[in-house]
Amino acid sequence: MTRFLRKVPLDSGKPTAMPCDATLLLLDKHHVEALLSKDAVLAAVQESFELHSDRLGRVFPVVREALPTGGVFGIKSGDVPSQGLLGFKAAGFWPANRAVGGEPHQATVVLIDPGTGRPTCIIDGNAITTARTGAAGALGLRLLARPDTASACVFGTGVQARVQLDFALDTLPGITQVRYVTRDGRRDPAFEAVFAGRCAISLAADSNAAVASSHLIITATPGREVLFDVSAVQPGTHLNCVGADTRGKRELPDGLLARARIVVDDLAQARQIGECQWLPEAACIELGDLLCGKAALQREPADITVFDMTGLALQDLTVARQLQRAALATGQGTRLPWAW
Repeated sequence: MTRFLRKVPLDSGKPTAMPCDATLLLLDKHHVEALLSKDAVLAAVQESFELHSDRLGRVFPVVREALPTGGVFGIKSGDVPSQGLLGFKAAGFWPANRAVGGEPHQATVVLIDPGTGRPTCIIDGNAITTARTGAAGALGLRLLARPDTASACVFGTGVQARVQLDFALDTLPGITQVRYVTRDGRRDPAFEAVFAGRCAISLAADSNAAVASSHLIITATPGREVLFDVSAVQPGTHLNCVGADTRGKRELPDGLLARARIVVDDLAQARQIGECQWLPEAACIELGDLLCGKAALQREPADITVFDMTGLALQDLTVARQLQRAALATGQGTRLPWAW
């Protein structure tokens, strides 16, 4: 019996491995954390928004479903045909993991050869998700937040709250005062310790008062209930909203979106699973269109702006590809025979 051998021109720029000697690259969390850099992630995420705006990158319909176990499982996938980039991220939220000392957010990214459908790289996606969402938030701040932003209020103290604040302090170095809000109203010394040398950080005694006195609001919670009153949001405030990424989830109060100028990562996704599901008729601008100059948003001093982040598959794929290239260049990762 004759085996199928894929013929690939040597100058095509594509892998020349035949089915009998194909390999699969595995990158675990330690590899990913060693290879990630803020600048590279920012560049990859910006590229993903620009590809999306130019319709060179496709975002396929999101799968996001509740499980009988209490978890939420999702798949985000897409491709960039002109670059031979194809893949998906299987991810979700399993709150019961906390009870055994585990991270509730779980994600795995798979890159696939678009010519054959064979996987080329499997990557622990937790750090990718954290970093690329933080980078997306930073791009939103560059375009939307007041340049004189000096105070911030953060809802949540988990991994996403940390990375959002980390990128915010890099992007808006004028931030000197940070207040944070926890679910149980208790201090989180570990969260404070991460940022103690970069700003004055303290637990907010009253969430509405903290919102009212802050130029920037970051919401990074599981997103099942409104976090503050609409009257607390003052003119000139910017909000980066991370938690609403599933039908029925929300963090913002009724009436806020109607007062705000709204930017989204993807219009269809935002109206389906983001904060905009609660006001789907609201006028929105996609961030990629702002980055590419196809749209403009001239912020007035009294404007309230909202960046509704639901997460693009293209963000995961461009960052994963950067990690794959870095691993191959440095010899990191585990290579497995993957004959077919």
